[in-house]
This record gives sequence, C-alpha cells and structure tokens, in this order.
Amino acid sequence: MADAAQRLGPLLARREAEGLYRRRPLLESAPGARVVLDGVEYRNFASNDYLGLAAHPEPAAALAGGARSWGAGAGAAHLLGGHAGPHQALEAELAAFVGRERALVFSTGYMANLGVIEALAGRRDTVWEDRLNHASLIDGARLAGARLRRYAHADPADLARRRGDDTALVATDGVFSMDGDLAPLTELAEAAGKSWLMVDDAHGLGVVGPGGRGSVAAAGLGTAEVPVLVGTLGKAFGTFGAFVAGDEALIEAMVNTARTFIYTTALPPAVAEATRASLALIQGEEGERRRAHLDALIRRFRAGAAEAGLALMESPTPIQPLPAGEAETASAWADALGKRGFRVAAVRPPTVPPGTARLRVSLTADHTEAEIDELVAALAATRPAEVPA
Repeated sequence: MADAAQRLGPLLARREAEGLYRRRPLLESAPGARVVLDGVEYRNFASNDYLGLAAHPEPAAALAGGARSWGAGAGAAHLLGGHAGPHQALEAELAAFVGRERALVFSTGYMANLGVIEALAGRRDTVWEDRLNHASLIDGARLAGARLRRYAHADPADLARRRGDDTALVATDGVFSMDGDLAPLTELAEAAGKSWLMVDDAHGLGVVGPGGRGSVAAAGLGTAEVPVLVGTLGKAFGTFGAFVAGDEALIEAMVNTARTFIYTTALPPAVAEATRASLALIQGEEGERRRAHLDALIRRFRAGAAEAGLALMESPTPIQPLPAGEAETASAWADALGKRGFRVAAVRPPTVPPGTARLRVSLTADHTEAEIDELVAALAATRPAEVPA
C-alpha cells in the first residue's frame, strides 16, 4: 500500500501549482478588527464577525458564567440528557426574534442545513437550489439522495420555468456568502409554488432587515412564505452554533428525524448563554448603533472604491467582493495587501466558479472610518495589472 505522501503528494502539488493550496494562519489574539496571525498584526478584513461581538465583554462574561454553572460541555446529545436550561431559553428567544413558533439549536450551521434537508426531502423528491448556494445546502440535497437541480443565480423566473410538480423543497441563501447580494425572496416564494421555501440566512441575521432580523424580515415575509428559516450563530452573533426556526410541527419533525441533531453532542450550555447575551445586544440600543455604524462604513467603502477605480460587485451588505479573475491573481493581490498590514481573504475555486476568484472584503462594526480609507488606498496601490479599473 502506498504511503500518504505517495498517494496524496501529486494532488497537493497540483493544488500548489494552480494557486489553490490552502493554509491555516495561526490566530494569536482575540478576534476583532485588528488581529495577530502567525506573529504579525493585521487590520482584519477577513472576518464574519460583522457586529464585532465575538470579543465583546458581555457575551464573554456570559460564557464564563455559563461555564461555572454548567461546565465546559453538554455531556450528551439533546435527546440523551444534554438539552439544558440555556438551550431551552435560547431557542425561545431566537424564535421570538425571528417571529416563529419554535426554534431548534444545532451544533453548527453545516449540520443544521444537512439535517433539515435530509429530513424534508427523500430519494423520490427534487430539491431546487440557487447555483451559488453554500456548500452545506448542496451537500444536504446530495446526502438526502434527492434529485438536486440548480436554477440560475437569483433568478426566480428560471426556477418557475423549470420547477416540476415533484419539487419538495426550494433552498437558497438569504445573503450569498461570496457575493454579498440578497436573494429575491418575494419572487422566489411565488416561484416555489406549493414547495417549501428554505432560507439559510447565516449572513443576514443580526445585520440585515428591521432590527437585524434578517433577509426574510427585510422582504416582509413570514412563516407562510418561508416555512424553513436557518441561521448561524458564529457570524453576527459572534459565538457558535446554529438554529432552524419554523412552526411547531416543523421543529418537532426535526427533533425526531434530523440525524445531525439526534446523533451529535449538544452545543455547550455555556455557549448558549453567551449567545443569549449576544442576542440581547443585537436587539438593544447597542445593536442598533452597531448596525448604523456598519451601514455607514459600507457606504463609505463603496464610495471610496468607486472613486479609486475599484470595480466592486453589487452588494449592500458587509461582504464586499472585488473580482480578480484567476486564482493566482487573487492570491497575489491578497499577499501584497498582507505585506502592508491588511488581512483580506482571496476566495478561489472551488468556493467560487473558475475564472471568478476575488478578494472578499468583510467589514465589521469595529472598523473605523480611517481604517476603511486606508484599506481603499491599499487596494488601489496593490491592484494587479490583470485587474481592470
């Protein structure tokens, strides 16, 4: 039998040659607008901590207090005694936040999407998904054994033309994680017909819509139009985990049939306590202030980029992509920014389609106006020749 180097070495070498090799930088500080990675301090524009709550003292204090009361872990799956008081309280508060009867906490967003789709779609069903959906939504349909079909990005007319009567589920991101644009949810709800519409609002909740209640609330829709709402807690909430929200029957069905809920250890209760503190901030005056500041930074960045001749993709969210084309170009641009003290993610295939590599600039409420201006100047100064103005 060949050893790992013999078997996998050519694959890794090919990744390196194609500019697709991935390495994990070592974080040596708390997350925030400034971080230390591999011993170097950067101004950080590669985070999903949109509201700057990951290192906020109130969730941190709630986490510490939760650990003192409940320990470091849950000790069991929810159905085997791991479902604790903080989980129950968090689910009730999340349900109220998004205007649903019930919510169910999962250990990760990936597991939530896998579990929901596998529970709602079977081998004889068809699941229609946006072509740019997150990998977890795509994998959910594949693992369910359903027929996975893809409609053109953010194109409800394409969905309506092609959807058959056997469609069990239509699934979409609310805010697309690599493009930053919002799904046309009102039109998608109409195009879905009698099929259930599932929205993964991982990048919208906390940031988009009235009170930060997400893209579904921004579209003025509720449970009738969007029966299945999924959110993650590791982005704007600044903690960890995920949830699905809907009516009573949906949540009871998930408790009884979602394999990624049934067969995994529950989220630590202390993390649930931290998330409750984050949710209180999101719904309070500080959350409003942070969202208003973030919106102002987004507008400032887009205006500055336009003035500097940087061709941003259309996005009203903290996710601001700059097209670079080829993977090598995006990587070179990110490396040049790194030498100037800016951490910006180069997003390459297979995360995005070939030829559409980009820099994914991610803004947070902890950034300052001066940092936005400095980033724009650095982006313009380091722009590769291959990237047109």
